[in-house]
Amino acid sequence: MWIELLILFTCIVIGARLGGIGLGTMGGIGLVVLVFVFGLPPGSPPGIVLGMIIAVITALASMQSAGGLDYLISFANKVLRKKPQYITFVAPFVTYVLIAASGTQHVIYALLPVIAEVSTKAGVRPERPLSISVTASMYGLISSPISAATVALLAALVSYDVNLLQIMMVIIPASLLGLIVGILSVAWKGKELKDDPEYQERLKTGKIQETTASVEIAKEKISNARNSLFVFLCAIVVVVMIGIFPQLRPDYEIFSAGESITKHLEMGDAIMIIMLAAGGLMMIFFKAKPAEAVKGSIMNGGVVAIISILGVSWMGSSFFEGNRVEIVSGISDIIQQSPWVLVIGLFVLSMLLFSQAATVVTLMPVAVALGMPLWILIAVYPAVNGFFFLPTYGTVLAAVSFDRTGTTKIGKYLLNHSFMLPGIVCLVATTIFAFIISSFVL
Repeated sequence: MWIELLILFTCIVIGARLGGIGLGTMGGIGLVVLVFVFGLPPGSPPGIVLGMIIAVITALASMQSAGGLDYLISFANKVLRKKPQYITFVAPFVTYVLIAASGTQHVIYALLPVIAEVSTKAGVRPERPLSISVTASMYGLISSPISAATVALLAALVSYDVNLLQIMMVIIPASLLGLIVGILSVAWKGKELKDDPEYQERLKTGKIQETTASVEIAKEKISNARNSLFVFLCAIVVVVMIGIFPQLRPDYEIFSAGESITKHLEMGDAIMIIMLAAGGLMMIFFKAKPAEAVKGSIMNGGVVAIISILGVSWMGSSFFEGNRVEIVSGISDIIQQSPWVLVIGLFVLSMLLFSQAATVVTLMPVAVALGMPLWILIAVYPAVNGFFFLPTYGTVLAAVSFDRTGTTKIGKYLLNHSFMLPGIVCLVATTIFAFIISSFVL
């Protein structure tokens, strides 16, 4: 297992140094070694995640072609002109609210390109709002009463006769307080954009063009720009609403083995349908040109994100599936011997599973069987947000790809990446606050 883990780390480090789609292609090389040489199961690529990114990027690129992105940036710059650094404070809270309301972390794929563009044109180091917004999305998810992770926790604690309100009374305030501490940890991180050597090097070599806070939109295009932005925002609102009210998603019937089976439209499928439709509406009614959409910076960053996520996430899936028994049993044994390390166990397992819900389902029953107090079981819930630690998760890779300035990155030594500081700070702070609040509330 350790040799296989070393191969995974090596491929990520080399891919990060190559940059761009190099990260995804190195994931492919890692898969060749793990599957064909070591005989590990191939795992599975994150098809739903990739599909959602493609759909969201299509809508965003269409909006960019119609001038909607420039219109949004222009509006944001007017608001942030006196205090552009506010993007670092505003973006994570917007992300948190949308994720908590919709119950799915994938909504952030619609926000990351906007955060990157607004911060760049405002002269703010994009690493700051991007890294903390990705972190905020994790805590928005565990604060959502309709997320799969929260539902899984409620199910695991059924023997304690706990209700959803009790869980939310602990997790929501703890997450918000932890997020504030996390924001402060990155608000002044790194050099200012104008002084950043990586950004200046990209400008000199022509990889990117310098942007300014003033965005001019021709008068004849303002109407289409405004309306395309309205369509995109409406699409986000619809996604949030169908997350809050699942009954808004239709049922459909399929036939299997001669029997009719009724199924409910999954959230991931709904997001893809809505976002693709939004892009189509912009093209039909607001003069978004398909050719321009494909050539835009949003589509370029999206393609890099898709390839990176495909290669690295697939490689990570192969590693875990091949070593699932050893990993889960090892962590379970440690918890049984020392229950206080449940926080570490949840953190490590989430880092490998890339899923809060799967982590809860796997480890919480062990803690319940040990008879651990309810207030502790709820207080450790934030520890399931450990998948920022290894820079292989979809939202992390997407944020790196969308930042054209190069400030958001995977470090030379793999673990010194842009998300480590806000991730660690938020997790520690939120868990501490959760323990304090839980001890009083429960």
